[in-house]
Formats: sequence, structure tokens, C-alpha cells
Amino acid sequence: MNKKTNPNTEMSIFEHLEELRERIFIASVIFCMLTIACFKYMKNIAYILQQPAIGIKFLQLAPGEYFFTSIKVALYTGFLLSSPFLIYQITLFILPGLTEKESKLIIPILLTSIMLFFSGIIFAYLILAPAALQFLINYGNEIVEPIWSFEEYFNFILLLLFSTGIAFQIPIIQIVLGILNIFSSTDMYVYWKYIILGSTIIAAIITPSTDPVTQIILSLAIIILYSSGIIILKLLNK
Repeated sequence: MNKKTNPNTEMSIFEHLEELRERIFIASVIFCMLTIACFKYMKNIAYILQQPAIGIKFLQLAPGEYFFTSIKVALYTGFLLSSPFLIYQITLFILPGLTEKESKLIIPILLTSIMLFFSGIIFAYLILAPAALQFLINYGNEIVEPIWSFEEYFNFILLLLFSTGIAFQIPIIQIVLGILNIFSSTDMYVYWKYIILGSTIIAAIITPSTDPVTQIILSLAIIILYSSGIIILKLLNK
């Protein structure tokens, strides 16, 4: 029987490395295929990402700006779409080395992490980006006409989407810390004053527009996420 399909058979270090190589190869192939597909349908992706900035005229300020930005966006989108497959391959690799209790914990945590990451991206796209762009467009519109660089806009929107997706991992971090008995839900509640201050600082750091409207909305979202993590830990008696 193949050792990789038999959990009761101990694998050598070389077999582990071979399995890791295969899993990395599979994840890389999926990433490349999705990135090529994203580049092929770049016009559709660009149209979707431009929606929060309806009414803005984009300019190509340098030769090849649209082409190189398209490659960047395709890479980001390809990574985003392939990330669940990458996590799946990593999970298959580490599962044989975990106990049954650990296995029951890690799968729900990983699935929830993926869901929260994409929820953060959707939240940024539907709420944060329109709020930030509306503020930036209206501020000083009587003095300057909002004509933006194609590359700079996509740098802005991609950074906002990904940073918000990462910020939405806060409950996962709390749950892991609680399960490991590093911090309890009571400990996390005690520091709520510092969390309010910290959420403001985090929102200011990861918000590329630095406008107050976006920072307030994201800060409130972080506080709600943190509170959700405490509630979940309370339900788990941690």
C-alpha cells in the first residue's frame, strides 16, 4: 500500500519532502492557470474593480502602464482565487501529523479563516471603497478635476481589499489564542479600551486613502470582529 494513503505508516523525511514537492507543484499549477485566465479576462476584472469609482476618468500616464498593471492585477486575482486550493494542499500535508483532536479543530478554523478573508474583501469592495472614493472625489472637486492614474487606482483598491481581508482574521487569531490557553475571553474583554485605540491605529495603517470616513467604518468593523471573537470563546468556555 502507498504510504501516503496509509495514515498508520510512518513516512521517511525524503517521502515527506516528495509529498511536499507534489503539493507545491499542484498549487503552483492551479495558481498559474487561474492567473492566465484572469489575464485573459482582464477587461472584465478591471471593469468590476472600477465600479466603486464610477464617473472617474482613468489615464495611462506612462507607456505600457495598462499592460503592466494588468499583469499585477492578474497575479493578485490569481493568488486570491487559488488561495483556497493552496490552503487545501497545506492541510492535506499537515493532517497526518496531527492528533484526532487537533484535526477536528484545524479544519473548521481554516474554513472559517477563508470565509472571513473573502468576507473582508466583499466588505471593502461594497462599503469601504465607495466611502473612501466618494470622500476623495468630493473633497476639492471645485478646484481640481478627478482624473486618476490607472495604475495608482488599482494599487489603492487592491491594497484596500487585501488589507481588509487580513484584518478580518482577528476572530481567528483570538480563537487560536483562546484554544491554546494563552488568552481567555475574560482577558480579552479586560483590554477593550486598548482595542478601541488599537482598532483606530490599525484602520489608519491599512486604509490607503487615510480619509476619516473609511477609517471610522473599518475601526467599527474591527471592534465588532473582536467582540465576536470574545463571544465565540465564551461559548467554547475559553
